[in-house]
Amino acid sequence: MQRTKTITAVDIGTDKVSTLIAQVGASPDEIRIVGASSVPAKGMKKSQIVDLDEAISAITESLDTAERMAGFGVKTVLASVGGSHVQSQNSKGVVAIANPKGEISQEDVDRVIEAARAVSIPTAREIIHVIPREYKVDSQDGIKDPVGMSGVRLEAEAHLITGSSTAIKNIEKCLDESGVSTQAFVFSGLASSYAVLTDTERELGVVMLDIGSGSSSLCVYVDGALAHSTVLPIGARHISSDIALGLRISLNSAEAIKILLSKQGYITIPPAEGETRDQMRERKKREDQLNVDGLGLPDVFGALSRKNVVEGIIEPRLEEMFRIVGEELEKHHLFPLVPAGVVISGGGAETIGMMEMCKKMLELPARVARPLRLQGLSEEVDATGFSTAVGLLLYATHESFSNTQPSSPFEGVKFDFSIVTGVPKKIIQFIRSLLP
Repeated sequence: MQRTKTITAVDIGTDKVSTLIAQVGASPDEIRIVGASSVPAKGMKKSQIVDLDEAISAITESLDTAERMAGFGVKTVLASVGGSHVQSQNSKGVVAIANPKGEISQEDVDRVIEAARAVSIPTAREIIHVIPREYKVDSQDGIKDPVGMSGVRLEAEAHLITGSSTAIKNIEKCLDESGVSTQAFVFSGLASSYAVLTDTERELGVVMLDIGSGSSSLCVYVDGALAHSTVLPIGARHISSDIALGLRISLNSAEAIKILLSKQGYITIPPAEGETRDQMRERKKREDQLNVDGLGLPDVFGALSRKNVVEGIIEPRLEEMFRIVGEELEKHHLFPLVPAGVVISGGGAETIGMMEMCKKMLELPARVARPLRLQGLSEEVDATGFSTAVGLLLYATHESFSNTQPSSPFEGVKFDFSIVTGVPKKIIQFIRSLLP
């Protein structure tokens, strides 16, 4: 009997915890979302856990909601990792080809990737990803898949993404306490890239900017491979904080005003026929007023000026954000290598003026992208804020991390034999031999 292949993705962000449960058909492209949920995050700050109990509560709520929608429970998940602790570097590995005839096998590729992985990193950090960029066989470079080729020497250039061991262990502990084990950790920016970028953009060279609430993930692709990745310490929450400070209102009210402005967008006021300059000025003044009565904000009184909020508060913060992005690209000499421009995603991507400011500051093409539409509950996740969660599903199928729901009551269950005391070692080994 064929078992159902199930993937569960958990995106733990500063503002929300999103869970997607999907089933995979005979082809990896046949992904059907059967459960989806998004709940407010708790115990998080700048994409890192600051209160374990609060974070566990939010993760458990998100998992339970998605499981009820799917109609079954899950045991393993893929989880996103973000925050300023995430760093990256490029590395090279070299091995001699083992086959006497010089034909490269998959084992050779695995060995050269391991060689590229062998870099010195601080003990408080661990490697999250080792992503091959390109291979070189003897003197021929630019090779994407060397298996089957002939040569004597195999080189690999890889992109390494590392993170804080403490931050990753905290996420794993929260997931364990929520009743699931972690199958893999995936950098949130890398996951979003799977959901919003096209193959053509990757080949041309593109910047993927995932704007979260507390931080923003940046991934740069050159010649189809990931060349640089980092996390910037600025996000959509900073814009809301600026509005709250500028208008002297609560953060929740500021967030509501930001969302309202983003939905309405820029308003163009063309001159009316036969209208005098004074009449046009008065009409512009009336139409510039932002009506927030329908939002029910208790701390907002009187009319707000749309122009003052957008041009005086929001746009300066956006300008700072893209100045930081530009400095990061300039620092690593990436500007000439990304003609496809910038693809913006994440929960803050639809902020008013985001795309326009990106084009102005970076002088590159820009677009705001929603995640790839999948089968099933696609309407539930058709928003930029679900890019990372959808990307986790796509990453899982692409990297062969898809999970099969256990048919045995012991399959997929972790046993910790360290808690058993006073039991002879041979008995423990015998019990282990009986488990699948």
